Amino acid sequence: MKAPTVNTNPNVRHAAERRVFQGVPTLERTPDGRLWAAWIARTKEKVPDCHVVLVTSDNGGAAWSKPALVIDPPGVVCAFDPCLWLDPEGLLWLFWAQSSGLWDGRGGVWCITCEDWQSKASTWSRPRRLCNGVMINKPTVLRSGEWLLPVSVWADAKRADTASTHPHHLGEESGANVVVSRDLGLTFNLRGQVRVPQREYDEHQIIERRDGSLWMLVRTPRGIAESDSTDRGRTWSAARPSGIPHVNSRFCIRRLKSGSLLLITNEPPDGKARSHLIAHVSIDDGRTWRGGLMLDDRAGVSYPDAVEDDGGVIRVIYDFERTKAKQILMAQFNERNILSGRRSSTTRLRVVVSKAGPAANTSAEP
Repeated sequence: MKAPTVNTNPNVRHAAERRVFQGVPTLERTPDGRLWAAWIARTKEKVPDCHVVLVTSDNGGAAWSKPALVIDPPGVVCAFDPCLWLDPEGLLWLFWAQSSGLWDGRGGVWCITCEDWQSKASTWSRPRRLCNGVMINKPTVLRSGEWLLPVSVWADAKRADTASTHPHHLGEESGANVVVSRDLGLTFNLRGQVRVPQREYDEHQIIERRDGSLWMLVRTPRGIAESDSTDRGRTWSAARPSGIPHVNSRFCIRRLKSGSLLLITNEPPDGKARSHLIAHVSIDDGRTWRGGLMLDDRAGVSYPDAVEDDGGVIRVIYDFERTKAKQILMAQFNERNILSGRRSSTTRLRVVVSKAGPAANTSAEP
């Protein structure tokens, strides 16, 4: 519950060479072309040691800075599951979750914001706690101007870390929650909830369809569940299987500037492994999916997040072998590549954003 220090001058303790784990990345792009990436890292084999690392790139991801910012609360408090987001007003947000131990039954969504993102010495606001839970995916801005945050209070109370001295059980607040701001992020309130059978982390995402209804997709141990709302997220239909092939891991869905939906999932041959990260698009609000561009078919690839620039270039960040290769990777392509299933001269795959341990290899697969 205590605000952590925002460390904009990290020391060698937070260097990539010291990390034994890194993953769960997020990506954003500011109008000046700068890319911003963040993820969680550990420098010890055992938790609690999770902290958030942020880096930047001024050349489209060809090279990345050393850690420009670290959020590493003291003691048994973990900072994890970051989310970068550029709001409609041009303010850059960094959200993350904070918990006593790995999970204390309550967690908490925290944020800082940056107005001068074009500066080499960007400044950030003081940390602010918004609500209980964890938010790993970007907010959705409705036509009404409301912001919907997909916040989960995780389901399994047994996951409360034994190192925690303050376990919590929030009862009816546990679920795939919808937290709304009607004043451009000044205040946030719980609006609605979907509770999926046999749920765990939720990691849900919300799409506003062309007809104004909302479509929520939720991670479950058995794939992706779905639910609908016709009252801007206040009430939701009973969750049901979506029929979208995927494994028990985070997926990514975004509305592209063309109006199509981008979907990135794991589609392994065995239906279980975190492999075969692939991108599809839909032109009919998710009823059918087209194309299929394979981004990485290796085992151990997971947790994609995506942004699109004004020229239609799509960039996806994801992790690869969090405790072995310890890589954060990026792919670059466009909607035409997805529809054809083929690379072009501008396609870049397996671009290394960060590698823990030895110095990063910044080469990319052609």
